[in-house]
Amino acid sequence: MVIRFYMVVVAALLAAAMWFWMQDVAIPHQQSESKAMGIPRGNLSDLYPRWLGARELLLRGRDPYAADITREIQSGYYGRVLDSTRPNDPKDQQAFAYPLYVVFVLAPSVALPFSLVRHVFFWLLVCLTAVSVPLWLRALGWRVSCTAWAFCIVLTLGCFPAVQGFKLQQLTLLVAFLLAASLCALARGYFIPAGILLALATIKPQLVALPLAWLCIWVVGDWRVRQRLLWSFACTMLALTAASEFLLPGWIHEFRQASADYWRYTGGGRSVLDVQLTPPLGRVVSFLLVAAALVLLWRLRRSAADTADFSWSLALVMATTLAVIPMFAPYNQLLLLPAVMVAARAARLLWQAGRLPRFLLAVTAISIVWPWLASALLVIAMLVLPAQTVQRAWTLPLYTNFAIPLTTLALLLACGEILRQQNPAPNLRDASLPE
Repeated sequence: MVIRFYMVVVAALLAAAMWFWMQDVAIPHQQSESKAMGIPRGNLSDLYPRWLGARELLLRGRDPYAADITREIQSGYYGRVLDSTRPNDPKDQQAFAYPLYVVFVLAPSVALPFSLVRHVFFWLLVCLTAVSVPLWLRALGWRVSCTAWAFCIVLTLGCFPAVQGFKLQQLTLLVAFLLAASLCALARGYFIPAGILLALATIKPQLVALPLAWLCIWVVGDWRVRQRLLWSFACTMLALTAASEFLLPGWIHEFRQASADYWRYTGGGRSVLDVQLTPPLGRVVSFLLVAAALVLLWRLRRSAADTADFSWSLALVMATTLAVIPMFAPYNQLLLLPAVMVAARAARLLWQAGRLPRFLLAVTAISIVWPWLASALLVIAMLVLPAQTVQRAWTLPLYTNFAIPLTTLALLLACGEILRQQNPAPNLRDASLPE
């Protein structure tokens, strides 16, 4: 019990180091760099473009995809409208490039001032991210003690993807919670709520596409029992699409155009594999990975939700998504939580299984732990070195950013047989977490 308590204390110290690094090292460096280069900085909240678009549509009937709304968004997000003649101005236009039905999620906030909405949404994301940890654990059928719960929650709230997401008020964190809630409901046999939550998570379609394809395959594995998930999802999507069409006829075309413009002005979007292997080779490898994942998932389509095969499938889908989606922002790595949990649960087996599993486990663990250790070193350095000197090394915790998704995916693929030997609770619906 004492050892477990000290583990929570260590987790809290690492989480605190990450927050201090972000607040006292990374942000001041970026502020000074922006001032020197004339890069505009407004509220820099990723929620703001979606919130303003929702407010203007619901309260004033204006088209959130229109150019005039984009200019208003830029005035708040960057502090001024972007100027293409200024070489240091950001390329991201911050247009409203989401499915229109995101306005239903944000509707309760549109009548409030954004300063209040931003503050409330920050704490909402913190709470939802904390809750997502036990949801993922239940989805995977992993019973742990309350101390282990606390350890996992503290580390999650203090990891760089989460901290970055909180600071930016990124909707990815909301999508991660919705996916966790959906998979937890699915694992416990609540197919209709799972389908509704999954449909709501499509406010960021690129993050949900592969999990949705997997769940369609899984439904086919036992159509009579599992079809309620698909019908629930389809009905919810139909309702969201129809309601959006009522609010703004022709929104689907505008959304497609806004998405195409987004990929154009951000350089086409690059995945982790594109960055590591060059875009042409990265796209080939991405295609092969998705094809291989779908073949493996098809073979396991009959697996029940309370089996190790289902847990491994869930982890594989999330890890593959992170490797192939055309974006590499660290906040998306919160979707790796189930993959990390699956690997952590089988750590002893992996370590004893031979050189390759041991090597992959060690590399994955190092890549995940490094950001905490590096941020702690920089925070300690702040005590003895000038702030400007430490800030020049602000990228140190980010050195393994691209390695984390790839090493996790490699571990899942190479050690799939070992990871599938884990046996979740046979009756998760009645499972309880011991004290």
